[in-house]
Amino acid sequence: MKPIKKLYFVYIITNLSRTVLYTGVTNNLRYRLYQHEFQNYGMNSFTKKIR
Repeated sequence: MKPIKKLYFVYIITNLSRTVLYTGVTNNLRYRLYQHEFQNYGMNSFTKKIR
């Protein structure tokens, strides 16, 4: 049986003033960046606070 290979990405994003760096790991980079930008996780989420 062959091992299943999965591709993962480590990403770093920053806020507009470039004072905070956010790092993450995902296997679907395009969708994860979409989540950061457009999905509303509430104003208490880390990425909403650092804008």
